[in-house]
Amino acid sequence: MPKEFIVAIELGSSKMTGIAGKKNLDGSIQVLAVVKEESSSFIRKGYVYNIDKTAQCLATIVSKLEKQLKTTITQVYVGVGGQSIRSVRNVISKELPADTVVTQNMVIELMDSNRNMKYPDQEILDAAVQEYKVDSQYQLDPVGIQCNHIEGNFLNILQRKAFYKNLNMCFEAASINVAEMYLAPLALADSVLTETEKRSGCALIDIGADTTTVSVFSKNVLRHLAVIPLGGNNITKDIASLQMEERDAEKMKLKYATAYTDNNDIDNNLKYPIDQDRQVDSRKFIEIVEGRLEEIITNAWCQVPEELCDKLLGGIILTGGASNMKLIEKAFANYTHVDKIRIAKFVTQTIVSNLPEITAKDGQMNTVLGLLAKGDINCAGQEIDPNRGLFDETRQQTIENPIDQRRARQAVETPAGVVRTREEVQRAEEEARQKKEDEERAAREKAEEEARLEAERRKENSAFTKMGRWLKKFGQEIIKEED
Repeated sequence: MPKEFIVAIELGSSKMTGIAGKKNLDGSIQVLAVVKEESSSFIRKGYVYNIDKTAQCLATIVSKLEKQLKTTITQVYVGVGGQSIRSVRNVISKELPADTVVTQNMVIELMDSNRNMKYPDQEILDAAVQEYKVDSQYQLDPVGIQCNHIEGNFLNILQRKAFYKNLNMCFEAASINVAEMYLAPLALADSVLTETEKRSGCALIDIGADTTTVSVFSKNVLRHLAVIPLGGNNITKDIASLQMEERDAEKMKLKYATAYTDNNDIDNNLKYPIDQDRQVDSRKFIEIVEGRLEEIITNAWCQVPEELCDKLLGGIILTGGASNMKLIEKAFANYTHVDKIRIAKFVTQTIVSNLPEITAKDGQMNTVLGLLAKGDINCAGQEIDPNRGLFDETRQQTIENPIDQRRARQAVETPAGVVRTREEVQRAEEEARQKKEDEERAAREKAEEEARLEAERRKENSAFTKMGRWLKKFGQEIIKEED
């Protein structure tokens, strides 16, 4: 019986993570393998700036996973994130004949018009529907309602075209087929937030190595998404300014850093050891850590829309590696004045695994586990013959002839959070161009037909034509009288 498993890859700023897992009948997910590779030398703030090195790292991760699974991998799920991602609001409106009943096709046309919006140097990754304005009333589902005017309010998720292009090129260069691309922040939100939190309003703040991602939800709808170019590594670099290597600064951060310290609790005589020969004043260390963390908190909180700041009944949910800092809830509460704050150290799905990366439950695997949970297409290929090399002829054939199962999706529209690959974007643009040409041709043919009918009508009503008809009728009457 052939194997079945799902593979997901997260391209982080400090580490690239690959994971393989199997979904059980009871809904749980069994993690089969995890591979991590350093990525700081070619990915910065979630942006791929060295395509060749990224492609090599992707190929290495897939190869190591295949070796553990003893099976080739035909395709992978990918998370899209990074510094350039941001959200912008957009409104598409349409006037309708009196008392028109809104249909599903009308709604889809509004969505298509929104997706076809052009932004300078930006690519639309996804579009979240906010609500529809039907005449003067706001509705989440306008189908079946009579109106004369309809507006679609959308939140478009954008990324710089160069970043989007580089990401696609990496997988093409590595000959890895992409089963689906997902917006990593949305996959994370689906795995760590509860329905109650999304409905009542909450801010999910993912503090990573180089970036902090802020996702704001209200009434089960994504209201804002932004990525801040600040993260845990900024704290490390600030500590390193105390005349030490970044490697030592990272160790000191993990051992001594606290997000909040009462001034009365600071011992001015206490020193933290850097190594056997050097020390640093604890007060100076605390001031550096808290100063940078306050900057991260300030910038993250500024991303929450002003009209929602006092309506986040679900509170603030923190996750990511830097969320493990001691008393970080206290630091956020002091600045935001939000009392309800929790740390999402693990996903809500039931995960079965004895691997230390999973059992640590420190928030660092939440995003890639969220991507794994999204997968529903088998990524397993042929079993690898132990007597043959990993890069044998069978594996090369599997990679060179990938089955693009994305085309088999029967959904009317792209599911929420799914990012179209470059191939799908090109195909959609070609279909839109063809549709426009067909509509223009049909309009021309209709205009030509109307012009022909109008010419015939004029000819019928002309004086010469009327005179000819009269003479013909007059002649027929004379002949009839003679008979």
